[in-house]
Amino acid sequence: MFALLDFANDWVTKGGLVVLCAIVFAESGLLVGFFLPGDSLLFFAGFLSSTAGGEVLPSLPWVAGACAISAIVGDQVGYAIGAKVGPSLFQREKSRLFHPENVAKAEEFFARHGSKTIVLARFVPIVRTFVPTVAGVSKMHYRTFVTYNVIGGLLWGAGVTTLGYFLGEIDVVKENIEIAALVIVAVSVLPMAFEFWRHRRHRSA
Repeated sequence: MFALLDFANDWVTKGGLVVLCAIVFAESGLLVGFFLPGDSLLFFAGFLSSTAGGEVLPSLPWVAGACAISAIVGDQVGYAIGAKVGPSLFQREKSRLFHPENVAKAEEFFARHGSKTIVLARFVPIVRTFVPTVAGVSKMHYRTFVTYNVIGGLLWGAGVTTLGYFLGEIDVVKENIEIAALVIVAVSVLPMAFEFWRHRRHRSA
């Protein structure tokens, strides 16, 4: 995990806002982007836009806004892929960059939470990559999808980035920024872990 985070952060540091937006877009809208460290990367991007982070990236409003837009556009592309490909997506064979179980998890998450899944899934790694595609496959009402997509994109793309900006100003966080970023990932995984535990408990009851 540290290696992947270091690799992504190195690319963002060198490539700036363009590379950051490309990574956020890929994780949100392309089925091959599920392995990217979205939460930690957004947190780190916020830090890099602060004085404590050396202002490597532009000011916070630009970074937060760009991340939110990239996330929203990414989900729109994911929805379009699902609407175009349709149910055949679930018949795709397993490969190095695609696993049918990831789609099944997203479908189950979507079935359980309905429209609000579009917002909730933003904070669940892997699931967030496949949920917009599942929404497209299921022909979710487009206006409803757009509404929840914008809300989720703002909360995740701008929210986590802003969190990184302000928490990065705290000395103990600044000195342990990678650990702090991983804590963000751990917290984002909690909803999935809770759902998994509750599901297993229900099955064993």
